[in-house]
Amino acid sequence: MMRLPFQLKRLRFLAIGGLGLLMAVAIALGPLSLPAPATTDPSDLAATEQAAPGTDPLAAGRTYYQAGQFAAAIEQWQTAVQQASRQGDLVRQIMGWNSIASAQQVLNHWDQAHQAVEHSRALLETSDRAEPILWAQTLNTQANLALTHGGQAQTALELWQAAETYYRQAGDTVGALGAQINQTQAWQTLGFYRRAEQQLQTLTQQLNTMPDNELKISALRSLGQVLQRIGSPQESYDVLAQSLEIALNLDAQPELSSIFLSIGKLATRVESPQAALDYFQAAEDAALNPLDQLQARLDKLATYIDLEIDLEDTTVIPQLTAQIQKQLTTLPASRTTVYSVVNFAHSLSRLPPGHQPLAKTQINQLLVQGVNAAKTLNDQRAEAYALYQLGQLYRHNQQPHDALTLTQQSLTLAESIQSADIISQAAWQLGNLLEQQGKLQPSIDAYTKSVDALQSLRGDLLAINQDVQFSYREQVEPVYRDLVSQLLREGSQDSLKKARVVLENLQIAELDNFFRAACIDLESDKVDQIDPNATVIYAIVLDDRLAVIYSQPDQSLQAYETPIEAATLNTTLRSFLASLHPSTDRRQQLNYAQTLYDWLIRPAEVAGLLQPDQTLVFVLDGLLRNLPMAALHDGQRYLIEKYAVALSPGLQLLPAKALTQQNTRAIVAGISQARGNFMALPAVKEEVNSISKLFPSSRLLDQQFTRQALRNGLSDQRVNILHLASHGQFSSDFSQTFFLTWDGAMNINELSELLKQRETNQSEAIELLTLSACETATGDDRAWLGLAGLAVRSGARSTLATLWSVKDEVAKQLMTDVYTNLGQAGMTKAKALRQAQLELLNSKDFADPFFWSAYVLIGNWL
Repeated sequence: MMRLPFQLKRLRFLAIGGLGLLMAVAIALGPLSLPAPATTDPSDLAATEQAAPGTDPLAAGRTYYQAGQFAAAIEQWQTAVQQASRQGDLVRQIMGWNSIASAQQVLNHWDQAHQAVEHSRALLETSDRAEPILWAQTLNTQANLALTHGGQAQTALELWQAAETYYRQAGDTVGALGAQINQTQAWQTLGFYRRAEQQLQTLTQQLNTMPDNELKISALRSLGQVLQRIGSPQESYDVLAQSLEIALNLDAQPELSSIFLSIGKLATRVESPQAALDYFQAAEDAALNPLDQLQARLDKLATYIDLEIDLEDTTVIPQLTAQIQKQLTTLPASRTTVYSVVNFAHSLSRLPPGHQPLAKTQINQLLVQGVNAAKTLNDQRAEAYALYQLGQLYRHNQQPHDALTLTQQSLTLAESIQSADIISQAAWQLGNLLEQQGKLQPSIDAYTKSVDALQSLRGDLLAINQDVQFSYREQVEPVYRDLVSQLLREGSQDSLKKARVVLENLQIAELDNFFRAACIDLESDKVDQIDPNATVIYAIVLDDRLAVIYSQPDQSLQAYETPIEAATLNTTLRSFLASLHPSTDRRQQLNYAQTLYDWLIRPAEVAGLLQPDQTLVFVLDGLLRNLPMAALHDGQRYLIEKYAVALSPGLQLLPAKALTQQNTRAIVAGISQARGNFMALPAVKEEVNSISKLFPSSRLLDQQFTRQALRNGLSDQRVNILHLASHGQFSSDFSQTFFLTWDGAMNINELSELLKQRETNQSEAIELLTLSACETATGDDRAWLGLAGLAVRSGARSTLATLWSVKDEVAKQLMTDVYTNLGQAGMTKAKALRQAQLELLNSKDFADPFFWSAYVLIGNWL
């Protein structure tokens, strides 16, 4: 038996994360089942041979499909449908149309895919003798299209539930399991995370009762892949490990390579890059076909490059490159080989100059062959993808004219098949090339087209990574920044307004990526329209400057820029954050605070835009979001001494109501005792007791503060304040963003589902969510995403939280003051927080900004 390169871990399921809209997994097997929709993972393609002459066209189509030759597969299935129609063979017609729908979907031919599945559905509805398995497969295909193309999660869920029923009628247990697995993706998209978790737990129990066989291996692998795609890497890892263990025990050789590949893709996050290399090597050793072997080598190459190994002291990259190059020149043409060529070229492009194992002419030759192969296959998506990468090669080779021509060809082709992911990248590259030529408006048009494509993808960015090497940090964020940069250079009011919208879209894209799903879309108000006395300050970090836009109701937008390299700016921001501690040099701290004040606030004051005691609302970017704006200093006073401060994750705000003694009912919960690795917070007991006396309240302290007690409390529709005084953490990994209850950690998705019913009724909304003892994860530059994500996903109108951990005695005093202030007539949340912070600032023991500036108000400040 092959030795495992890892220790099998206990199978477990926790709360599931957000869903990227993916091509649903179909694992239905049996004599009438369709080929599974392509997962775009080459390890799933098991055949490369062409169909033999005279072969049954249904079987021939399957062979072409598995080889990644989708146009040829469609031709065979069309022939099968025509033959079956002449013969009056209902079964073969339905099988043919379903198969055509699957292949058209892979090719991004959405209209043709819908038409094909409608043909199948129509045949079923006119027949009184259609077998259940045919209904099951048709409904499965239709649900797949509804989720992946139409974004109709509720429709997809209902179709998969119906498909499950038909699979059971047909006696297809594995098909029924596949339909259930797909349902969890729809539940995720709809925001019912607890329901999805329960279904996954049920599936696990069902699979555990099944005998160990190849069907169980396949079902576990599909379940593991879904868990990976919906953002639960550890749970996916455990399920795939179980699948692998069974495959090893049964010596199920055909399954081993693909399972090793799937686990390897997770290992960098769950274990380490070195562990990932071990899995990829195991996948290569276990491969029974050249495509699995090729994919393992490509993954190894990408991982070695990620590790930034010493290129002077290793031959591993040249050796891998030679092996991959040889395979790519000898394997039959397929979408898999075209994608492999492009990903190979992309990996090599990441190597530093002077360490390229292949000459540019050799890479060019491979890409040209890939383009020609895609044309031969009539695979326009693969062709557009290869043309884009070829254009990138010419761009890096300082041949801008050819790069422009190839990129435009890629974009035109991608637009013709509505392939938004390739449109976004080709349009971005086109914008870069036009910007280099000094063509301002054409570059803006190209960048706009790229951003529009990214917006249409929303939560689907994770899906792209299944077949294209697509990085959010490298290929999404920079697109928005490049467009803002050019709009600011244009400088008109219209361009500044567009830049402001793009900043909003960037904020949304970051949160979508954080949740692995499109964030909930709610009816909302514009930030700069809800308060005539507020000034909104938008800041964005560009490569060569810090740009700030000031917005006031019914006034022209004002923009100011500070020339500074992004690396230098980030060094200053980190230094300021590090200086915010009582033990640091106060002069140094103030120097940083004044520098930032000069960048962000001084221009508006000099222009006479700001008024004393008004509210400043910050929409921040990058590392700026981890900093306390209240602690900026003008040389005489802190910002909080002059203005109230609020933060917003974007331009849209949920409508809020002012809190008064008459309309307020609270849940005040906290844990004062030590729990596990979390230390005691003795002042929490007094904090909970004090605050619960200020309003009609339900008090949950220590053992009383359980998940179920919180759920029961929130069922009271009159509750509009939720105060949680407990350990917690904000992280750029949403699975690590949580707060502590007595019976364990509760993450964002659990909380958001608790509050989900309130999102549709303003009178029942949570007006203020307070997390008084949480902190951002140490060393996490993007930890703000956890805080902003919680604020957005919870549906709370306002969220009050801390950027770092402070003494619980300080928290008790400030929080009690905040709620006392809120009871005063005409007191907004932002002003209530400001007054509480000023009390600490003017106190004897807690005057240092470390104590009072950690507190931030996010969302609606009224």
